[in-house]
Amino acid sequence: MTQAVSEAAAQGDRSENAEYTYGKKRLREIDRRVRFLRKRLDGMTVVDKPPSDRKRVFFGAWITLEDQDGKQFRHRIVGPDEFDQVPGYISMDAPLARALMGKSLDDEVTVSLPDGQRVLGIVDIRYEDG
Repeated sequence: MTQAVSEAAAQGDRSENAEYTYGKKRLREIDRRVRFLRKRLDGMTVVDKPPSDRKRVFFGAWITLEDQDGKQFRHRIVGPDEFDQVPGYISMDAPLARALMGKSLDDEVTVSLPDGQRVLGIVDIRYEDG
């Protein structure tokens, strides 16, 4: 009987150790993520108003583009942590956003895509929600 109790206690110790080890691993992952986010915050700037030159493309702009076939696309340039939250949002780090930055109405940009290069014209620039 004492051996059965001893084996049960050893089994309990092993399962508790596994939970403890998993908990420590999870805590390390959380700490690593917190450090990463703190570093990201240090380098961020809050953009809470449109630029003084609203006729050029900058961060936060809604841009309507037209391809050579007359098809129009609407995108908003946002931060790298926001682009996958709303349809039409593109990261400021994306090739299209980088090509658009600083451009004006009626400018054309050439963007390299997997199926080749594409020329897009800027038909509208807005700084507003939606």
